Amino acid sequence: MATYEKSTTGMLQEKFLAIIDAVPPGITGVYYISDENDRLIYIGKSNDIRKRLYQHFSNTTRKSQRMQQRAHAVAYENMGNELMALLRESEKIKEHQPIFNRAQRRSIFLWGLYLEQDEHGYNALILRKLRKEEREITAFTSKAEGRERLFQITEKYQLCQKINGLYPTNQHCFQYSIRTCKGACIQKESTQTYNARVKAYVDENFLPPIDQTILLEGRDENEKGVVWIENGIYRGYGFCGKEVDTKREIHSIINPKSENRDTQRLIKGYLRKQHSPVQSFEIDQ
Repeated sequence: MATYEKSTTGMLQEKFLAIIDAVPPGITGVYYISDENDRLIYIGKSNDIRKRLYQHFSNTTRKSQRMQQRAHAVAYENMGNELMALLRESEKIKEHQPIFNRAQRRSIFLWGLYLEQDEHGYNALILRKLRKEEREITAFTSKAEGRERLFQITEKYQLCQKINGLYPTNQHCFQYSIRTCKGACIQKESTQTYNARVKAYVDENFLPPIDQTILLEGRDENEKGVVWIENGIYRGYGFCGKEVDTKREIHSIINPKSENRDTQRLIKGYLRKQHSPVQSFEIDQ
């Protein structure tokens, strides 16, 4: 990780320009802004860190000005590609909890969304506390957050609140009476059509349950970046030589990481927006 401190002379703008000028152009990676006590106050990701720092230090918004007043030094890591930069940014924000980062600061996930099948064969999305012995679809920091998200999923995919545990009743759910539920709660809709919509939600939002690596650009022309996926779960990333060609060798360079709701979202979102398929292959066990 390279670090550059700002000058203590001259106008404020000149101090920040000294930081910016010390960062090479075109670096894709993660940058760290710290105060005079070496406390991290902001962590960000950019496809051009130098350009992004200029935006931070020239912006006149209230938040930017507050950060400028406290900024003392900048460090950066070259990650070589956007996906690994996104994953590294998310990881470090959760680790350090910088005051000016809000969206990804929460790191303790207590509730999970689980895929189960009810007694009639309908696939249900059930919210409950995380269980180590079971794999959740996604995780939340609180029950309230999970319920809110499950209501949104149920509405978007036209699922049944009764089946998903959101509307306890021995009869049909309220949504059926206003014709926003297709009747799965009283077995009027076939399991095939209902479960197809549940599958659409899972397919659109989560990685397929296979083992694979994603090969990306490295930090220089002689290197590749590698993201490891095991049974649809993010396991970590690493770098290897451009000429490496054995799956077992790539497996050995992975830096293990933990999966959470954000890593699934970042990987799935990145892959979805690619104009051409990202090179990948299964890993030898």
